[in-house]
Amino acid sequence: MSILEFLRSGGPVMVLLVIASVVAVGLIVERAWTLRRLVILPPAVQAAVEQCRTLQDIELVERVCRQQPSPLSRLLLLASEHRDWPRDENADSLQTQARHEVVRMERGLVVLEIVVGIAPLLGLVGTIHGLITLFGDMGKAGLGNNTEMARGVAIALNTALGGLLTAIPALIAWSSLSKKVENLAVEMELVCDEFLRRVYRTARDAGSKESRTP
Repeated sequence: MSILEFLRSGGPVMVLLVIASVVAVGLIVERAWTLRRLVILPPAVQAAVEQCRTLQDIELVERVCRQQPSPLSRLLLLASEHRDWPRDENADSLQTQARHEVVRMERGLVVLEIVVGIAPLLGLVGTIHGLITLFGDMGKAGLGNNTEMARGVAIALNTALGGLLTAIPALIAWSSLSKKVENLAVEMELVCDEFLRRVYRTARDAGSKESRTP
């Protein structure tokens, strides 16, 4: 049986499963491309943070962040802009903005989660529709009409299989992408915490030098 015959024999519910599959594939490709590590955590930005020792280095971090926009860059720029605030207030502001960045990274995953939930249900609806068709045709034509019986069984089985074939890959992708977002969020938090420590340590050291200057 060809793919086209498989889809046709599934009845009208198969159209909805095909739409759900197309949506899922589109979201998987888009999120996988968007959530690349190089896009979220540019190596140049991380290197600039690791080398941050002086006020000039902080300005370098800002310049690199503007040159390479990313979720991490936006967080570091916010922390740098608020470095005249008390550290706790700056950290709270950074944490709030980080939640917004994580929500942006998770955009589309909720739709993929919906596909995971509704695909098996659509398969079940198709199965019930196939059984209704089967018993309805049996009542009209009798038990001897094998063609009608085969059509009803095909609708029932093909839609159930189509629902599972849609849900299983979508579930794997959703779990993988959700875990990737979680890992990237943790890494962003570590880099931001390190940047805050370096910023306030630099400011403290600069203040100590000024106080010692006659």
